[in-house]
Amino acid sequence: MSLSMVIKPPLQSIQPLKSHADVLSLLDAHNIRYVRIQWVDLVNVVRCRILSVTHFRKLLLLERPGVTMTKAALGMVVLQLAPGFSAVGEYIYVFDLSSFRPCHYAPRHAVFFGFFQEKVSVPRPTGPSFEVPSCPRMVLLRLLNYAAEELGIQFLVGFETEFILLKSTNPVIPVHDHQWSTSLAVTTGSIEAQALEEIVDAIQEDGIELQMYHAEAAPGQYEVVTGAMSPLEAADALVHTRETIYNIANKHGLRATFAPRLAQDSCGSGAHMHVSVRGERQGTSTSEFLTPLESTFLSGLMHHLPSVIAFTLPLPASYIRMADGIWSGGTWVCWGVDNREAPVRLTNATTPSSRNFEIKTVDGTSNPYLALAGVLACGIIGIRDDLALAVKNSDVPRTAAEMSVAERETLGITERMPLNIREARRYLAADDAIKDVLGVELVENFLQLNQVMLGDGFD
Repeated sequence: MSLSMVIKPPLQSIQPLKSHADVLSLLDAHNIRYVRIQWVDLVNVVRCRILSVTHFRKLLLLERPGVTMTKAALGMVVLQLAPGFSAVGEYIYVFDLSSFRPCHYAPRHAVFFGFFQEKVSVPRPTGPSFEVPSCPRMVLLRLLNYAAEELGIQFLVGFETEFILLKSTNPVIPVHDHQWSTSLAVTTGSIEAQALEEIVDAIQEDGIELQMYHAEAAPGQYEVVTGAMSPLEAADALVHTRETIYNIANKHGLRATFAPRLAQDSCGSGAHMHVSVRGERQGTSTSEFLTPLESTFLSGLMHHLPSVIAFTLPLPASYIRMADGIWSGGTWVCWGVDNREAPVRLTNATTPSSRNFEIKTVDGTSNPYLALAGVLACGIIGIRDDLALAVKNSDVPRTAAEMSVAERETLGITERMPLNIREARRYLAADDAIKDVLGVELVENFLQLNQVMLGDGFD
């Protein structure tokens, strides 16, 4: 519900690292004593190992600096293993030294992300490789490399993070019963204002651009809008932003929740994704607002977005938020200029330098790497296959849900989004193009884990 995000080159307060010496200098400069090695598994649990900085320095001397990890790490739901995973064998979780970020929510700590790798190379269709096909972060990186090298395209991504601050979870009591963007929600001296200011200070001190924060429409609900980055950096920053919100809220005796919808009589919380696409593409566009490249990207979204909703909306509660008439994107596959009742909103339509697509069908229960990989895969397929955009701009006063069948058909709106997680899984399982781009093994493992997590049987 925030203003359109301005997509522009990100602040470079944390420079990419090129050597172990750079890492050691940063550890010293920030007086780091502990290093958090973080990863996000296939069911969006943020996991970590906390190393002493002394031990971390020793690991940097290894040929592939990292920590060993059971192969069950990517297949666990609490203590249950999903089919296809085993407690036998180990991966190396290899540090990505360019992902360094200080943790102001945990003083004298720093965080690194990494990539799951095999201990020894294994045969793959493209040749021997250390890559683990179900490593979410590697899936995203591999997709970005393909887009840049084969299609000549790059992306910038920013996120809006919505959350609710609670004074109590049993019973559920929000910190404030405020209205949308009201100043009363950030009253000076209140516990919520103190927590929010410490949260946004920490986000900025950790090298993430803060654009704004404000009260959202549900009781106790707030939104933090962060700036645009390259997709892998943006996913890392989103994980860090969520960890910052959760930890600092806890410090103030509050509980932060990213649950999609706490109350039927109020709005839900999303994680709206803003994507801009850049590159050279000849041809024509069916929309006055779009370049040929943007048109084919958007066409890919219109064709395949229903197939990746399982990644972006992975829980039953996610579909309670994605209802018609509550500004969450609605249930029809469509797009529109500044249409908040469409799953894809074109923002800053008349300003090419900041024009971007807002994907509203994402919430805070999704794994950021899988959600982003899924959305970008849709657009990449559209660009690769030069898909013509058949769905027209829906910037008319009536929403798709309010239109008649004939009115929707006039705009090319003929398909609904999945209305529950089981339907979403079926869409994903049936989309061979998405599986080809993201990898069959990743998709199948995700589907297995989602079913185990929800305990709703196998489709």
